Amino acid sequence: MPDEGRIQESATQADDTMAAPRKRQTSVYVRGIVIAGIVVLAIAGAGRWAYWQWSHVSETDARITADTVAISSRVAGWIVALPVADGDTVTPDTLLIEIDSRQSRLQLTEYGARIEGLKAARAQIASEIELIDKTSASRVEALQSRAGAARVAVSSSREQFELARADFERTRSLLADQIVSHRRLDQVQNELSQAQERHQKAQADLTAALADVSEAEAERGQMTVLSRRIDALRHEEAEIAAQRDQQALDIADRTIKSPIEGVVSETFVDAGEFVSPGQRLMLIHNPAAVWVEANIKETDIRHLEPGMPVDVSIDAYPDRHFTGTIARIGQAATSEFALLPNPNPSGNFTKVTQRLPVRVALEPSDVALRPGMMAVVNIEIPGR
Repeated sequence: MPDEGRIQESATQADDTMAAPRKRQTSVYVRGIVIAGIVVLAIAGAGRWAYWQWSHVSETDARITADTVAISSRVAGWIVALPVADGDTVTPDTLLIEIDSRQSRLQLTEYGARIEGLKAARAQIASEIELIDKTSASRVEALQSRAGAARVAVSSSREQFELARADFERTRSLLADQIVSHRRLDQVQNELSQAQERHQKAQADLTAALADVSEAEAERGQMTVLSRRIDALRHEEAEIAAQRDQQALDIADRTIKSPIEGVVSETFVDAGEFVSPGQRLMLIHNPAAVWVEANIKETDIRHLEPGMPVDVSIDAYPDRHFTGTIARIGQAATSEFALLPNPNPSGNFTKVTQRLPVRVALEPSDVALRPGMMAVVNIEIPGR
């Protein structure tokens, strides 16, 4: 019996010795199949990735962009009201900032008072002109009539004087011929003297009448002086009115309202601060008018043209898919607008692929896209 047990134990050990190589062979075979499968999958994935890279233009250097309006002040002053904050939605004419306008309003009131004073002065001068016109018009007319009568009197007295002088000359010649007496000559001479006096008096009256007419007309000439004074006051009033309008514009500029419908991106001031003209106060953008700005390599630009469809992925929304179209392709590389250009004065040149900005217009979406968000754009190249 002991011999039979030893025989069975030896047989079992022989079977185990033969099975071990068979298990190792099976394990090596399975491992080879797995490795081969992994290699095949890797080759297939690499091929697919290579094909996708060959048939698409993909860029991770892309961001959400919007037209941001910088709100600034045209005047200097203290901020007395700041009713909006970052993230607030605003509409056109929404009050953003109010600057202290007390001094400007007082100045506006002063200009208004000065204008009213000039209007009153013009009205007073106009009344004086009307009064002078009424009082001097009839007087000038009467004096002109008097001067006309004086002219007639001068003409008549001149004729009488000439007639008396001719009569005197004739009487004196007749006296030489002893036809008339000395008494008659004296009488004619007396008539000549009286005619001469009347003529001189008529001339004096005419001179006085003409002087009165000139004086009356000079009084009416004062109307012209007063009219010119009114014109000067009118010009002064127009100048002050322009200053008043400028002051009203200054007051209007102290109430800063939103020019667009959008969202307050960022504020740079607080209520109570003093602001200067041109100082940036806040930024506003329209969240409904955003697009993707992608910086595409210059080697890929030849494959793109406006209107091509674009697949967009937003990092903030990895589970959402966005679509768009190429709206515009930049006409210059982004390096051309660098604040610090690299002139390469040393001559050591390292060629770097440049990038051109490409604007992608997005289709409407219910997701709030904010400027500055990172994005990835994928553009399929036609014919590949």
